[in-house]
Amino acid sequence: MLVDSHCHLDRLDLAAHGGSLDAALDAARERGVGHFLCIGVSADNAADVKALAERYADVDCSVGVHPLDVQPDAAPALDWLLRELDHPRVVAIGETGLDYHYEPEAADVQQASFRLHLEAARQTGKPVIIHTRGARADTLALLRDAALPQAGVLHCFTEDWNMAKAALDMGYYISLSGIVTFRNADALRDVASKVPADRLLVETDSPYLAPIPYRGKPNLPQYVREVAEFLAMLRGESYERFAEQTTENFKQLFPLAHVRPVNA
Repeated sequence: MLVDSHCHLDRLDLAAHGGSLDAALDAARERGVGHFLCIGVSADNAADVKALAERYADVDCSVGVHPLDVQPDAAPALDWLLRELDHPRVVAIGETGLDYHYEPEAADVQQASFRLHLEAARQTGKPVIIHTRGARADTLALLRDAALPQAGVLHCFTEDWNMAKAALDMGYYISLSGIVTFRNADALRDVASKVPADRLLVETDSPYLAPIPYRGKPNLPQYVREVAEFLAMLRGESYERFAEQTTENFKQLFPLAHVRPVNA
């Protein structure tokens, strides 16, 4: 069984499945995907991701505000976030983090939001899902300052081994997406080959970043199979063992997730 550890089910392009989310999830299930983590990115979609998690037994969700969705003049309120997190299908916080690639001028407000999410993680014990781009030093510094007792994950990782190693040393997991299959991703493939087997997750980040051979098309949860097969080959592991290990990793990182046994 595979887990798509990071997907945006409320944003999928469902044209390939006749506009049906049920059909899109069934297509993924037929390829061995047994669980999905639907990610919150804003106050506006918190209700949507929770509704999806309530609707499907094999979907859980997170709630948070993406760094590029933080309002220019204010970080989200801690009391709002804590209320949203108090739900049985919300198993994680985020995605949160820092993205200076598109909005370097928003560093201060992004950092304030990131700190707030880390404080919510401290108070709830739920793991944090981290987006980082163009902000290596600040991301690591804020994680060190938070010193959370529970782990989190750097999702859709695209940075170098030095950053991965620093995050791993703090107890974080690394999640890889279809980017690792791209022709110009040699540095990322080096990271993928070095991450310890028990600290690796796999994701689509759908509808974004479809893997080869679907690059340039809308991404779908069913394509997590391509990412997993590629990574297993790269790491010299059997696909079956890779799927089993990354599913176990997901369960360890997200202990509140409602992951059912394969034959349930």
